Amino acid sequence: MTTPAPIPASLRARLQGFAVADGATAWRELVITLSALSLGWTCIAWASVRAPGLALLLAVPNGLMLMRAFIIQHDCGHGSFLPGRAANDRLGTFLGLLTLAPYHYWRRNHAHHHVAHGNLDAAQLGGLDTLTVAAYRRSSPLARLSYRIYRRPLVLVSVGPIYQWLLKHRLPLDIPTSWRREWMSVLLGDLVIAAAVTIAYFSGGWSAVATLAFVYLPSVLVAFGVGIWLFYIQHQFPGAYWRRREDWSFDEAGLYGSSFYDLPAPLAWLTGYIGYHHVHHLAPRVPLYRLRA
Repeated sequence: MTTPAPIPASLRARLQGFAVADGATAWRELVITLSALSLGWTCIAWASVRAPGLALLLAVPNGLMLMRAFIIQHDCGHGSFLPGRAANDRLGTFLGLLTLAPYHYWRRNHAHHHVAHGNLDAAQLGGLDTLTVAAYRRSSPLARLSYRIYRRPLVLVSVGPIYQWLLKHRLPLDIPTSWRREWMSVLLGDLVIAAAVTIAYFSGGWSAVATLAFVYLPSVLVAFGVGIWLFYIQHQFPGAYWRRREDWSFDEAGLYGSSFYDLPAPLAWLTGYIGYHHVHHLAPRVPLYRLRA
C-alpha cells in the first residue's frame, strides 16, 4: 500500500474561500433546470400517445436533466446551494419529491458517506459495499457470487436504480426507527406518489396510471442509472484510498479516494460538475456552480 503525498495545510483553507452560496446564481441554475425538466416532460407526455418510441428517446436527455436536479438536491443536503440551512432544506425537500429520493433520508446517508468513505472499519452506509480480499475469501461461496454480481457495473446501472429509488427509498428497512425525520421524509414521498397515482386513476382509470408511469419512470431510471455509474467511478478505481480506522484521514480520503472525471462541457454541466469529486470531498460546502473555479 503506497503512502500518499502530504496534503498542504493551506489547500482546504483555499477551497473554503469558494464555499459561499450565491442566491442569484443558485436561483438561475434552479430555474433553468426546472424549466428544462418541465419542457421535457411536456414533450414526453405529448409523444407518449402519438409516438411511444420517441417518448422513450426523449427520456434520455430528460433523465440527464433530472439527474442535474438531483445534484442540486445533493448540494442542498450539504447546505451549500442556497444561503441558509432552512432555504436549502425546503428546496431539497421539494426536489426529493421530484427525484423520488427522500431528502432527509438521503441527506443523512450521504453525510455518513462523507465521514466514512475509504475507512475499512466503518459501515459503508450511503456508499457501495466494498470487501477486502481477506473478507471476500472468508465469505461463503453464495456470498462471493452475490458480491461479484452486485459489483458488476452493468448490474449497478440497470438493477440499481430500480432497487434504490423504486424500492429502498419507498421502504428503507436499513435505518433505525429512531430516525424520525428521515422516516417522515420517506413517508411524505410515498404519500405524494400515492396521491399522484390516485388522481391519475380517478381521472382516466388504469390507462391514465400507466401513462403517468410511462411518462415519469423512464426519466427516473435514466437519471439514477447514470448517477450510480458516476458514483461508482468516483470512488472505485485502481489505487483508490482505503485505510484502517487508525490510519484514516478525512483529507487523504477526499483527495486520494475520489476521482476527477473530466467530462465534455455539456455533460459536466448536466452533472453539476460533480466530476470534480476530489474537490467536493475536500470541501463539501462548495456549491456546484463554484466547483470549476
